[in-house]
Amino acid sequence: MGGKNSGKKFQGVKALGLREVPGRESFGRPYQQPHQDYDTLLETCLRNNCLFEDDNFPADMSSIGRGSLLQKLPPTLQWKRPTELHDNPVFYSTKVGRLGLCQGVVGNCWFLAALEALTFHWDILTRVVPPKQSFTKKYAGIFLFHFWHFGEWIPVVVDDRLPVDEAGHLVFVSSTRKNVFWAALLEKAYAKLSGSYEDLQTGHVSEAFVDFTGGVTATIQLAKAPSDLWDVLMRVTSKRPLIGCQTHSGREKVLDNGLVDGHAYTLTEIRKVTCHNGPEYLVRLRNPWGKVEWKGDWSDRSKKWDLLSPKEKILLLRDDEDGEFWMSLHDLKFHFVSLVICQLTPDLMSQEAGKKWMCSLSAGRWVRGSTAGGRLRCYRDTFWMNPQFQLTVLSADEDKKSSKPCDVLVSLMQKSNIRHRNQMLHLPIGIFLFRMRKFWKGNHRLPQEFFQRTTPLFVPKDFQTVREVSYEFFLVPGTYLIVPCTSEPWQESEFILRVFSRKHALYEMGSSCSFVLSKEIVDRYEGQEEFFTKLFEKCPEIDAIQLQEILNNMTWTYMSSLKPTFSMDACLGILALLDLNATGTVSIQEFRCLWKRLLIYQEVFHKQDQHKSGFLESGQLRAAAQEAGILLSDEVCNLMAIRYGNSNRKIGFENFVYFMLRVENVEDAFRNLTHDNEGIYLLKSEG
Repeated sequence: MGGKNSGKKFQGVKALGLREVPGRESFGRPYQQPHQDYDTLLETCLRNNCLFEDDNFPADMSSIGRGSLLQKLPPTLQWKRPTELHDNPVFYSTKVGRLGLCQGVVGNCWFLAALEALTFHWDILTRVVPPKQSFTKKYAGIFLFHFWHFGEWIPVVVDDRLPVDEAGHLVFVSSTRKNVFWAALLEKAYAKLSGSYEDLQTGHVSEAFVDFTGGVTATIQLAKAPSDLWDVLMRVTSKRPLIGCQTHSGREKVLDNGLVDGHAYTLTEIRKVTCHNGPEYLVRLRNPWGKVEWKGDWSDRSKKWDLLSPKEKILLLRDDEDGEFWMSLHDLKFHFVSLVICQLTPDLMSQEAGKKWMCSLSAGRWVRGSTAGGRLRCYRDTFWMNPQFQLTVLSADEDKKSSKPCDVLVSLMQKSNIRHRNQMLHLPIGIFLFRMRKFWKGNHRLPQEFFQRTTPLFVPKDFQTVREVSYEFFLVPGTYLIVPCTSEPWQESEFILRVFSRKHALYEMGSSCSFVLSKEIVDRYEGQEEFFTKLFEKCPEIDAIQLQEILNNMTWTYMSSLKPTFSMDACLGILALLDLNATGTVSIQEFRCLWKRLLIYQEVFHKQDQHKSGFLESGQLRAAAQEAGILLSDEVCNLMAIRYGNSNRKIGFENFVYFMLRVENVEDAFRNLTHDNEGIYLLKSEG
């Protein structure tokens, strides 16, 4: 089908409601990817018996871009579909193995290093690369990918016309198996998201990690690496991270030792081995070129391997020119400049197992003359104008108030208003952190007086000119103020602020829009002693009938127009989950836990219910659960939508509450059964 139709052009793309792609929007109207509905485009192509051609990213030089990349292109550049390049093209093949990619003429080793790290995690990879696509079944020359783009997962569709040279070889990313094309098409989709292939020429592996996962990155400068770096690597590798590293700056020149300067590598494994003279700590790296390897100690032909037992040597050593090699941790610290670790949850350096994290995200902007006040030290008179976000850190211990410091990660990301990624000029950005006292109450922005009287808890050492900066804090439960700012006043940009912790509340001062927990709701929870006392003074225990009356008469701040109604069956189910002593009632302590959870559930439900229908679909359920601190797979969410949803597999708030309580209880039960935080071992009595 692909061969005979490859010359046909799909007409009517604009008729499907696609917008023209502007070059640059004015400030306040950030550039957005054109909306292209994959299913509609696919069905239209199949119905018309034609192959898709993407007018938003055409097969011509406008998609290649302008600049140094032009000098690397072959004299004659052609665009061909995989069906024209191979008799049996395959979208994805498990036979290729995890490291079957080779970099093309684009200088995007940072992209390839991140992509190869992604291939170690099938569940994450399939989120970016939907696997049920092929060149046979329902083939129409159109392919779909997903990227995390400034706070949300967005679909990107491309046609499968790829640039090749006269011999029919792919000019950009290719697979070691010449008939496998998923990576080449993914690169094209990422180039479309970035503006052009030229826009992939420079970048950092941390950016690609975030775009592939929506996760959190931590960068370790190896010149200042902690003394327990090996222990750090041991902890994080047990949590399924993506790890990359960067050599010292340069122009991708091959050095005498086999390393490439100014180059990104993927860290694929770590291993402690035993030599005749003691232990040796090794790391395995992969060059995205698929060739050119380290020539020093522990390289493929190093005599160091003779120090190991024959069995261990056979297990680890692969003498192949495939770009993958071993080296010592000492050499890694000497020859590489940084190590980037990315995880879906931010407990990167934590030694505490079994943590549940919640994430809140807020978008804002710095506007000249309004909210762009610059940093504090040099611009004290205008600093108060910056956006202000109140952060309330709550103790994760639901049974008692604790003053134990909590791990809090704050990420600040600049948002582009330009189509072309490499044309965006990043501003120097950072955050200030203040402790707020009780006399600064209310939703109003704090005045200049506050900043004149209050010394910040945290001041950034420098303002980094990068897309994203992150900071880790250990904060006692309480109320804080985060002020994101640029280094100079009147600098304009949009930004995204993300906060990760066990339990917290975040909202923008002076804004009616709140995230995770609003100030009003936090006050209602933290000041509820009088409410709880009156509620339980007549009856120390509440049964299902009383629980139903309370829930159906609660004031739901964000759901007034769609006030939820709790049935008796739902209340009996909730009661069973909370009734720890099997009395058929709940105590004031148990009700406090329910109250706190309901406030969180209400806000995450409201945030994900974008159409205000009062229901969540499967994908929204997954996002809502993740914000509440529960990570679920797509498969589990689909099953839960069937189990707890209506006939259309949509879940209302009542069933969402019941579902979330069950999930949390199951997770807590399994955690209680593990004795070493690593596995679950059941005795006969427990089984």
